[in-house]
Order: sequence, then C-alpha cells, then structure tokens
Amino acid sequence: MAGRNMAGILLTNFQDSYIPELTTLRTFSSVPFGAKYRLIDFSLSNMVNSGISKIGVVTKNNYLSLMDHIGSGKAWNLSRRRGGLTFLPPFDNTADKYNTFVQTMDSIRDFINNCYEDYLLISSSMNVVNIDYQQMFNAHLKNNADITVCYRKEFLSKVNQAEYLVLSLDSNNRVSEVLINPRGVESTICMIRTAIVKKDFLLDIVDDCLSRSKYDFARDVIQPCVKQHKVYGYEVTSYCAELDTIQNYFKANMDLLNADVRADLFNMRNPIYTKVRDDMPTKYGLESKVKNSLISPGCVIEGEVENSIIFKGVRIAKGAKVSNCIIMQDCDIGEDTTLNFVVCDKDVVVNPKRMLCGIDSYPVCISKKSVV
Repeated sequence: MAGRNMAGILLTNFQDSYIPELTTLRTFSSVPFGAKYRLIDFSLSNMVNSGISKIGVVTKNNYLSLMDHIGSGKAWNLSRRRGGLTFLPPFDNTADKYNTFVQTMDSIRDFINNCYEDYLLISSSMNVVNIDYQQMFNAHLKNNADITVCYRKEFLSKVNQAEYLVLSLDSNNRVSEVLINPRGVESTICMIRTAIVKKDFLLDIVDDCLSRSKYDFARDVIQPCVKQHKVYGYEVTSYCAELDTIQNYFKANMDLLNADVRADLFNMRNPIYTKVRDDMPTKYGLESKVKNSLISPGCVIEGEVENSIIFKGVRIAKGAKVSNCIIMQDCDIGEDTTLNFVVCDKDVVVNPKRMLCGIDSYPVCISKKSVV
C-alpha cells in the first residue's frame, strides 16, 4: 500500500480564527458536523484509509475537546506500538513559532526526522471531503514531482474568509503559477490545503526560508517552488466543502440532506470514522413530524422537525417547530418554540414559546451552554 511510505501531518493550528461563533471554547478541528462527526474525522479517516499509520496532529489553543475526542486514536486504528497518533502541541517557548507554516515545520522537526517514511502528507481539517491519497501518491511518483497539491474547480463564494490560492496548470497538470486572493476571479481552479512532499525536500525548504526570514506557506513556499521545482496538481472531483465561515459551515451541513452528497462523502470503500457514543434509539412522540432530516440516536422528538441536522441527546418538546436548523448534542428545545435557520451549539436550552429566525446566508448562532 502506498501509504506505508508516507507519514501524515495534520495542521489544526491555523484555522481557529474561522467560524468564531463555534470556536470560542474549542479548536476548529473539534467543531461538530453532520449529526455525529467532528471536522478532524474526515482528515484522519482519509489518511488511515490510504494506509497512513503514523500521523502527527499539530495543536495550539483550546485543544482539550480535540484530545478528548481523538484519545489514543483507537477509533481510527491508530492506537499501536509503532507509528500511530502523536499530538504535537507547543512546548515551553515554542507557542509563538506555531503561527506560521515554516516555523511550525521547524518546531516539529524531531517528529519529521523520526519518521521512517520518506514522504509526508500535510493537510488540515478545513475541508469536508473524502479523498483517496493512494491515487494522489501514485500520481506524485509518476510525475517525479517535488510537491503535489490538491485542487478543485469551484465557484468562489463571496463570503470566503480564508486565504485562497488559485492555480494555473498546463496540459500535464503541472502548476505554472499560483495567485493569492486574485480579484475579479469567480470560476477558477482553487488549491485545497493538502500536499505531498518528500520529507528531506521539505526540511531543505524550511531551512532556506528560515535563513531568509520567510515564513508564509503561500508566498514563501509554494509561489517560489513553482518557479524553481516541479509542482503538480491533483484534482479532487468528489464532494468538497471548505468551512471557513458560519455560512459555509451551515451550507455544508445542509448539503448532507442530499442523498447524492451523503453517498459520495460517506462511501463504504473509504468510511469516515469517529469516536462512538453509544445511546438508546431516538424516541418519536405520537404527534411528532419529521421530514428530510438527519437525526442521531438518543433524541426525544415530540415536535416537528424539517430540513435539519439533529445531534445526539437532543430533546424537542411538544408544539416546537424546528426547520432548517443545526441542533448540536444535548440541546433542549422547549414547548411551542419556533426555530428557523438556527445553529445551536452543545447544551443549549431554549425556553418555551421562543421564536428565533435567521436566513440561509446568515443563520442565527447560539453559543455553547446558553439559555435563551
């Protein structure tokens, strides 16, 4: 299997400014998604399904919930004597060095050097996608590339918060130019923050950048490499969502109500693993009505639910109407309450006879453990 010569580095330290409505008390990678998952589940599962058995998770702030979710990595078959899962938080005075890509790679140099694998797959948990990295690795070897990056063809949203990189490709998928946040560009080839690189080559780049006081991934690594080395693109044609704003997060969850999207994202060949919380089946009251929704076990549904994502342990009382909503774990929705285009974080209590309404481009977000 190709992944046996490739270790994984999962960067979770650069996205905590995204979706601030949900990342005040947790790191970005542990944000709940799709009724039962966390965002990091997709990146970890993609690596494991591709045969990668040694993964370093770089963390910086508010990572207690992330460590609680991942644990020893048993759910991903990463609890093992050789390889497995390694958390890489900042130590002592290294916290400031986790602010840029180059400094982060330098700070985890010992982990990289201790990898017996020759290649590194560097990714983030910013994208919800199901990718076969074995095929990407085969393309990397076939092209004799120095770096291979993922890309997708997309229509750029006007609400994108993250820095986006636009690629120019030749007929062989070799990258000839990288543009950063180009103006007036809508339909384009946009890079996904995932790359394969030989570990010795990466460390040489890091050393060169440090000697020149250059630290940025886009401006100081990828753009110069395109001119000096062989950088190739690998197209992702499956469903892929970038979760950098609450609007994009809301849309990606709602996309799961489409059966074709679910079949593409959660296929049996490459399953998405997560920490399992065993619970009783959901109880539906005699007057309950449910339409086009994903509802996890352990819920009590006595009201009406439509076009919504409902996590475990949620209680929706009689007379409550929940439409186009994301209701996270252990929330309590009171009687005769109306919610429309609302995102409720964990452990939220909505008292009876409340009415909260947003719109699809600006959902109302209720922070964790709030009482409304």
